[in-house]
Amino acid sequence: MSDEHSTPTVVDYEPISAEGSTVVVVGGTSGIGRAISLAFATEGANVVPTSRSEARVADTAEAVRERGGEALAVTCDVTDRESLDALADAAVDRFGDVDVLVNSPGAIARAAVPDVTDDEWDQVLDVQLTGVHRTVQTFVTRTGVESVVNVASLSSLLGIEDLAAYSAAKGGIDGYTHAAAKDLGPEVRVNAVRPGFVATPQTADAYAEGSHRYERIVDRASIGRIGRPADIAGAVVYLSSSAASYVTGETITVDGGFTPSAF
Repeated sequence: MSDEHSTPTVVDYEPISAEGSTVVVVGGTSGIGRAISLAFATEGANVVPTSRSEARVADTAEAVRERGGEALAVTCDVTDRESLDALADAAVDRFGDVDVLVNSPGAIARAAVPDVTDDEWDQVLDVQLTGVHRTVQTFVTRTGVESVVNVASLSSLLGIEDLAAYSAAKGGIDGYTHAAAKDLGPEVRVNAVRPGFVATPQTADAYAEGSHRYERIVDRASIGRIGRPADIAGAVVYLSSSAASYVTGETITVDGGFTPSAF
């Protein structure tokens, strides 16, 4: 029986919110990265959507503004440390500091183990793995970033044909996320989101509706559909927010139940 004179328990709860935060999204101008940029804009964040394409950066920055967010349009190449320094400094100059860093750089080589060339292998790892490391190093030394979210991949868990270099790089992201969380905590939280099969311009041919691969994915996924970029963006917003203040070193799989489904 409760005591009518006892003090009620107060439960502190941090809502999922990005209001007023400054977010840099590397690779944030196409596919999943663009969806992440627009999700943060919708949540009221200042967004720096960046990639190597000046046209895509300008287009995404305008889309951020249309959703009510403040945007800074700056191109960036994650293989170039001077470019990363300039990106970090520009974000700090414009918004005062950076709260969240999202790493979603794009590079892929569709080649199997016997066929992938040294140049293809090196380029994919330089962008997808070493590029993420360069970016994290830059932002933890030049800004006050508090949360890092890396975009991983289901290819690090499953054998997917013709993705040897990409799978190796994304497997590295899994380990790097754990190591960075340990090295950078408690000041910086580092997590990752592992998307399943998501329909983007990059995967349009591979996952075309009606194709054999499309049907296999939809049949196995418990949700019964291919993923959408916005599905991944929601998980990234959560991990970056104060609602996840006790979460670090984790990778959240967002695949519609594909991985745990046996048949």
